[in-house]
Amino acid sequence: MSKKERSLRVEGVVIKHQDWGEADRLLIIFTREIGKIRTIAKGVRKPRSRKAGHLEPFTRASLLLAKGRDFYILTQAEAIDTYDSIKDNLVNLSYASYVVELLTSFTYEGEENRDLYRLVTNTLSRLNQGDSPEILIHYYEIRLLDYAGFRPQLFECTRCHNEILPENQFFSAVQGGIFCPKCGRNDPQSHPISTGALKYLRHFQRSSYKDASRAKIKPEVSIEIERIMYYYLTHVLEKDLKTPSFLKRMKYESSQSKKV
Repeated sequence: MSKKERSLRVEGVVIKHQDWGEADRLLIIFTREIGKIRTIAKGVRKPRSRKAGHLEPFTRASLLLAKGRDFYILTQAEAIDTYDSIKDNLVNLSYASYVVELLTSFTYEGEENRDLYRLVTNTLSRLNQGDSPEILIHYYEIRLLDYAGFRPQLFECTRCHNEILPENQFFSAVQGGIFCPKCGRNDPQSHPISTGALKYLRHFQRSSYKDASRAKIKPEVSIEIERIMYYYLTHVLEKDLKTPSFLKRMKYESSQSKKV
């Protein structure tokens, strides 16, 4: 195998890192070309390492990889976007952590998904530039479910297949979509969902981000959407998510500091 065949140029977002050996780091990176990978950055913890500043979490970078026995070996790194406004704000950092937690939970190593890569990098860029985080995250959740193969059915009853009328409905994580009032009342696992919350979920599912970002969501409706999405996401993943509780605490502390 030639040197050229052993090397691979990719673009990726650093998701996580941990110390490895005396001076190295093990990085988890979601790449555009080959999906999620693990790679060793040799010597990156040394004081004079030139790669360290290009490999912080939530950094998008151009990377040169070499194929190793167990992991890729990272030989070059150049930051494309460091998303500094995210890292300088604890609330935004919490949102970015949620984006990455969902990404990590819904992906496997070595599975290319360019649509999902574009969604993740666009979401981080929009969060970095100050877009409404609530709308941004709701849009991300719905699109992520699409690209991961878990698109919820929002336009007809998942059980009886009748058209959904403009009235309060039910949402079933088990069936992956909306139940009409008749079906939902007879299903103890389904959760009520208001017409307002359903309207916005439908809007995010069928609209571009440009159109979705114009939505004006009342705080109580946004909270309801958070509840429904958490219910569905944790059912699909079969586990709890760690960052939502931390995010709520950061948002609360931020709101309290503004009152002082």
